[in-house]
Amino acid sequence: MGRNRPANPYKRPDRFAKKAQGEGYAARSVYKLEEIVRRTEEAWERGATEVCLQGGIHPAFTGDYYASVVRAIRDAVPGIHVHAFSALEIWQGAATLGLSLAEYLAHLADLGLGSLPGTAAEVLDDEVRRVICPDKVTTAQWLAVHDAAHRVGLRSNVTLMFGHADTPRSWARHLLRAREQQLRSGGFTEFVPLPFVPMEAPIYLQGRARRGPTFREALLVHAVARLALHPQITNIQASWVKLGPEGTRQALAAGVNDLGGTLMNESISRSAGAEFGQELPPERMEELIRTAGRIPRQRTTLYGVPSEERVRASFGAAPLAEPLNPPVQDAGLVAPPRLVRPGLLLAAAGERQA
Repeated sequence: MGRNRPANPYKRPDRFAKKAQGEGYAARSVYKLEEIVRRTEEAWERGATEVCLQGGIHPAFTGDYYASVVRAIRDAVPGIHVHAFSALEIWQGAATLGLSLAEYLAHLADLGLGSLPGTAAEVLDDEVRRVICPDKVTTAQWLAVHDAAHRVGLRSNVTLMFGHADTPRSWARHLLRAREQQLRSGGFTEFVPLPFVPMEAPIYLQGRARRGPTFREALLVHAVARLALHPQITNIQASWVKLGPEGTRQALAAGVNDLGGTLMNESISRSAGAEFGQELPPERMEELIRTAGRIPRQRTTLYGVPSEERVRASFGAAPLAEPLNPPVQDAGLVAPPRLVRPGLLLAAAGERQA
């Protein structure tokens, strides 16, 4: 129950671009790769089995850049599982190289990509997506990326961010679409409800979203997911980062059988105002699980059993080194002549056809 992995080693909020050129871009890419590799090596020394990378779309990040990240990690730490790139990143990476989704995903898999996170799903309901993420991938595009991933042999998970501009009907649509996709391609390993963290979220500060779900709603979403997705998706994960220890303990009695990773250097939830996320060491995670009346077991990304060596290394790990997170303006990344936002493009095409 739970997998020991670092979170979000280094990615930036980004926008899409044609391939950036020049020696300056190459030098900056090397700089980023060095920090990614450093954090991956640190994670491996501390018993991690997975490195997770995900972000938005920076103009200077192309399909080649994402491939270079996978290559650098696998060269440095061949034994670690690379769980990387949201559907938005995969869509844009393929587009920058003029490849189909399947071709690009197969290329990444050949380099060592192990699986995809289910992020950028938000809510698989385009009525809501037009409010909270109009320029991201649409519901159909998100499903297309994961369908292609499953068909080239990659596994992935599916998330649901709830408690903002959505409704229970939105959650039902999301669950049904996830179940239907699983029946088609069978590649989802787990379902992960993510309660919306509002404090620093622009959509909340602009008055376009409510202040996250109630705790009752959070428990109900986990419980209903267990009922709606079984037996197609058998693992329901609670985000201890979002729920906190006590909320997680109660979720374990409401259909949850997985707590995800112990995490290192998590930044997404904490930047939105969450109190938790830096790390929940295996010792504390196992204590939390036992106090909920459950039996803890470490797992790998694909729900296998980690080696005894990995399990031993995860206990009593050394303190984390301070991560290097320079301001994005310091990177000097070159913007493209134009931006392409897949969600808006599809919406515009639909309007023209109408």
